[in-house]
Amino acid sequence: MTTEQIYEFLQTNPVCYLATVEGDQPRVRGMMLYKADPTGLLFHTGSMKELCQHMKLNPKVEVCFASQDMQVRIAGMAEFVDDLELKKQIAEDRPFMKPWLEQHGFDFLAVFRVVNCQAAVWTMTTNLEPTHYISI
Repeated sequence: MTTEQIYEFLQTNPVCYLATVEGDQPRVRGMMLYKADPTGLLFHTGSMKELCQHMKLNPKVEVCFASQDMQVRIAGMAEFVDDLELKKQIAEDRPFMKPWLEQHGFDFLAVFRVVNCQAAVWTMTTNLEPTHYISI
């Protein structure tokens, strides 16, 4: 797959699972991708969540996206993005967040980008082949 095809796959299948590490224990949670492009994978979450603390202590993460016949795993480094205009755009695009933001303000919203991404694509056809990573 080309980098562009990977970005398209991620945007078409935005529900994913993100893994962090707490001490020596892996932690996985469901997420929804906001945007994927050459600057990285953009996500948001609540700033009070343990997820934020995990990534501050250890920014190494892996995200897994899947469809019925393909899986794309992406390893990278999480970096927080402090950009009020971006937060406002996310809030506009995701109206389900409006009550939370009205109650808690924009400091409630933590935005992070996964950068230095290495992607591995899996299909049933390639199931027994060694994992091949490509930089995206």
